[in-house]
Amino acid sequence: MKIGVPIEIKNNENRVGMTPSGVFELTKRNHEVYVQKNAGFNSGFHDEDYIEAGAKILETIEQVYDTAEMIVKVKEPIEKEYHLIKPDQVVFTYFHFASSEVLTNAMIKSNAICIAYETVEDEDGTLPLLVPMSEVAGRMSIQQGAKYLEKPIKGRGILLGGVPGVPPAKVLILGAGVVGYQAAKMAAGLGALVIIMDINMKALRYVSDSMPNNVISEFSSEYNIRKHIKDSDLIIGGVLIKGAKAPKLITRDMLKDMRHGTVIVDVAVDQGGCFETTKPTTHEHPTYIIDEVVHYSVANMPGAVPYTSTVALTNVTLPYVIRLANDGWKKACKDSKSLSKGLNIVNGKIVYKEIAEAFDMEFANA
Repeated sequence: MKIGVPIEIKNNENRVGMTPSGVFELTKRNHEVYVQKNAGFNSGFHDEDYIEAGAKILETIEQVYDTAEMIVKVKEPIEKEYHLIKPDQVVFTYFHFASSEVLTNAMIKSNAICIAYETVEDEDGTLPLLVPMSEVAGRMSIQQGAKYLEKPIKGRGILLGGVPGVPPAKVLILGAGVVGYQAAKMAAGLGALVIIMDINMKALRYVSDSMPNNVISEFSSEYNIRKHIKDSDLIIGGVLIKGAKAPKLITRDMLKDMRHGTVIVDVAVDQGGCFETTKPTTHEHPTYIIDEVVHYSVANMPGAVPYTSTVALTNVTLPYVIRLANDGWKKACKDSKSLSKGLNIVNGKIVYKEIAEAFDMEFANA
């Protein structure tokens, strides 16, 4: 199979769809890999590394899309790429369709095979291709939140871990999944007081059993959320509903109950966000302020640490890429229930129920 790896052209997206190591695994199986010139540069990988691994370097993004039978990316195609995607071309990337009707319609129109990393699902319900980026984003949410709590950036002016004689910051984490757990781990390590909330008692029990004493688990309800936002310094939104829009757990009216300079970080922004006032931002302009509350909602947080993120992503996507290349998408998805759940749009039809429901569109079985 001919596989293309283009440069990511979303704002400040520094990751790349595949490492040279991944390319080597494909070329040794006699597949052809075409990498756009300088595609891996911002992640620390040079064209020479890809050539040594067996790839061919193409000058332009148009050449990559025109040559490849399968495109392996990181982020969803943006408007400049829509017309480059061909009928029957496999596009394997993070799509997050439920948060963008424009993207959904564009991919329907393209007649391509859209396989989304975020909906590939194992038998136990875990999302193997979402986990590493959720781990990165969860940890980064605390790193970024701590920074934006500083007064020069309009935060409350509080040090997350405090110092002897001064209480630490209070961190409220909504969701005890991968994002929430990793955020709690980082915040606890810095010495903050952490409240982590979820409606899944199994997840809360795991948090309670494995975390240090400065992490407190609590059942999530609107009442409890409204109680804790009044004295929280940093609030992390990490709730995910597979393939669907995130629930709005913090509404606009709740902002007035928060202290000035509170920082809220919405890691669920790719799925529409779990704060009503969330709007996607970029690493170039990461924050905005509403009612004196600092909002951070960068839609590609892991793009700020591209080396770590690219290696972590390729570690988990490569087995699926190899399978798709070896068998073709039809056989690969037929033989792998996990991979078949990644099918979102096929030849102009929505085949993932939650996406159809998000926009009241027609659903078809894959």
